[in-house]
Amino acid sequence: MTIAPQTRTASRFANGRNLFFALALLGSTSLVLFGTARGQAPSTSRTTSAVTIVLPPRLVAGQPATLAVLGVDGRLASGVNVNLGRDSVTTDRTGRASFTAPEGGVLLAKASGTSVAALVDVSAPANTAPGIRVAPVVSLRDRFSLCGATFAGDANANRVKINGQPALVLAASPECLVVLPGPKAEPGPATVSIDSAQGQWSAATSLVSLAFEAPNPPLRPGKKSQMRVRVQGSEQRLHLVVENDTPGVLQFLSGDLQEVVTGGGPQNFASLKIETIRSGDFSFLARLLPASDPVTARRYLAAAALLAPRNLQGKVRHLAGRLSGSSHNSQAVRRELDRLAPSTAPGDFRTLLDAARAAL
Repeated sequence: MTIAPQTRTASRFANGRNLFFALALLGSTSLVLFGTARGQAPSTSRTTSAVTIVLPPRLVAGQPATLAVLGVDGRLASGVNVNLGRDSVTTDRTGRASFTAPEGGVLLAKASGTSVAALVDVSAPANTAPGIRVAPVVSLRDRFSLCGATFAGDANANRVKINGQPALVLAASPECLVVLPGPKAEPGPATVSIDSAQGQWSAATSLVSLAFEAPNPPLRPGKKSQMRVRVQGSEQRLHLVVENDTPGVLQFLSGDLQEVVTGGGPQNFASLKIETIRSGDFSFLARLLPASDPVTARRYLAAAALLAPRNLQGKVRHLAGRLSGSSHNSQAVRRELDRLAPSTAPGDFRTLLDAARAAL
């Protein structure tokens, strides 16, 4: 089983020199724009040094679950050993592996230099909602979570469709599934249906695609320009994160990691002001910004405090305590984590800080 190959489109713009763009959708990372200001073809894959581990966001202690591993090409990777603390598993030919969730509030999974975390509940909470939980808007080319029902921990035992088209279940637990839309999925309103031995459920969402438009005016070293990220499939105002991977070639005038909001309506886009520093290859990444989840972030910080260096334990506990208040506190904690995490050495403590930051 493989994830569909990355999608690429390319065009050339004449302006005294050629400018080449390639849009690439890589398994788990939404939209990437590659380009060059020299008229030569850029690399066709985004460089990364580690695999991607996909865990269900919530597990149930003592219950079966499934994880997945994606390789650097965005495809499901077989034969990858994943360390789960006291145990380890190896992905099968489908790029997935079954395991039993351990006791404890958090599971850390590690492979090939990558470390990720998932929350572990003592038991699945009673589902008082009439349906499953899914974000109101999800990416057409990115994985997303479905939570709130009683699913099968075996990914293959859950059959998921989006507008009647099969979707790939990457990871599963009794609480949550992680799915990837199929290659025939299209932007627009969508009904997600799940069928398993435990029951049948459905939920409504919208699938969106993101597209970069050519900078206007065209890029020239030492000159400023403007670029748009356009949304197809929703007229809602959406929060996006846009990251500049090559700040030595181009720079975003408001920071090379930006949160932007689209204008909504039929022409739904966000604009970024950029400046060309020098000729060279460049790439950008754009993705949807998920809704803030302070409850999840607080649990990760509580776990992080137990692993923190002595001089940081009080600070991390304080940050966790602040998440019991208003959304303003969530924003303040996020800013503190933005300062704290980059100065922290890689390891379990850093992984939990990163998980808390991602939840906010």
